[in-house]
Amino acid sequence: MNGKEVYKFATSEVPRVINEALGNAGLTTEDIDYILLHQANIRIMEVVAKKLGLSMDQVIRNIDEYGNTSAGSMPLALDEAVRSGKVKEGDVIAFAGFGAGLSWGASIVRWGGQGKPAAAAAPPAAA
Repeated sequence: MNGKEVYKFATSEVPRVINEALGNAGLTTEDIDYILLHQANIRIMEVVAKKLGLSMDQVIRNIDEYGNTSAGSMPLALDEAVRSGKVKEGDVIAFAGFGAGLSWGASIVRWGGQGKPAAAAAPPAAA
């Protein structure tokens, strides 16, 4: 994959799809406690956060510790955030993943505690 193209794609499509998922959930970026992105590289996470008007404190990340762990990056980062107590019951988390073939997806989750999401919303599948 061409790194520059992935960067351009991720920094344009990820904020768009998060906003779309937020709209479908009846929420705005002001409702987000955290975003959890595929841990591809820190620059993508910084740009996405900035485009959404969020601080890096709101970005759940572990790339600095583990690097890009591919498909496991989001569940690993979420597990660490839950176990550490960072993510708490009622927190709204915007998840967004992107990867091979320049595919992407997002969902909005209100964390329900007990290690389970309370509610989730995602954009409808394209026809």
